[in-house]
Amino acid sequence: MGAPQLSYLPNCSLLFQELPPLERPAAAKAAGFDAIEFWWPFPEAVPADGEVDAFVTAIEDAGVALVGLNFFAGDLAGPDAGVLSIPKRSTEFRDNVAVAAAIGARLGVRGLNALYGNRVTDATPAEQDDLAVENLVFAADAVAEFGATVLVEPVSGPKPYPLRTASDVRTVLERVHAAGADNVGFLCDLFHLASNGDDLDEAITAHFADIAHVQIADNPGRGEPGSGELDLFSRLENLRARGYDGWVSLEYKPTGGNTVESLGWLPREQRGAH
Repeated sequence: MGAPQLSYLPNCSLLFQELPPLERPAAAKAAGFDAIEFWWPFPEAVPADGEVDAFVTAIEDAGVALVGLNFFAGDLAGPDAGVLSIPKRSTEFRDNVAVAAAIGARLGVRGLNALYGNRVTDATPAEQDDLAVENLVFAADAVAEFGATVLVEPVSGPKPYPLRTASDVRTVLERVHAAGADNVGFLCDLFHLASNGDDLDEAITAHFADIAHVQIADNPGRGEPGSGELDLFSRLENLRARGYDGWVSLEYKPTGGNTVESLGWLPREQRGAH
């Protein structure tokens, strides 16, 4: 089974790492893509205006759309891995929302990913969950002005990140929607869900209405489709058959280290929007 006819884009924080970040949008365009996404591309929550302008210009000059962008999330490999539910770092998240929303408004970003945040020892889980809802509503209000959606995703790995399954995310969405923010949705990351042992078919069936964006990588290894054991194409076909017409992000690590070579599974004519 070949890749289903969906709209694919590369995550340029993981793909095209052979190049400096500001050269990756043009490389994605040269590889046949019309759109891209990035994690938060700066080391700090509030970068200098010149850094932001250079990032925006690189995307505009490349002629690609920036569909997805992360809010600032701290050190993804460190003890924070998402700051919105960490009391000592909540101000950083709120300060970042204004910057991320400004970039989103300039480039027409459709989805902004808010990593929920690891559990910490100086706050209870209930306190962190309450703070997360407050900050997700705050972010949703900011990006609603240009029609964007805040995304919430499960994450795998040894970090004490509490959202592991599609049902975990649904619990958060219910609280945020009840607080008045409708533009918050499920980032369905098939790699993370599979790594955490969630049932992918059940997650898609039970939570399809919540899915606002999809990310993929094979498992184990987080490489391109076909590098591991995960049947990604049948799950993507399931999404397509149910009416999913959003983007599928290639959020993987090329197994050979070369992004263009790792794209052999995806015909060039399928790399643009459909």
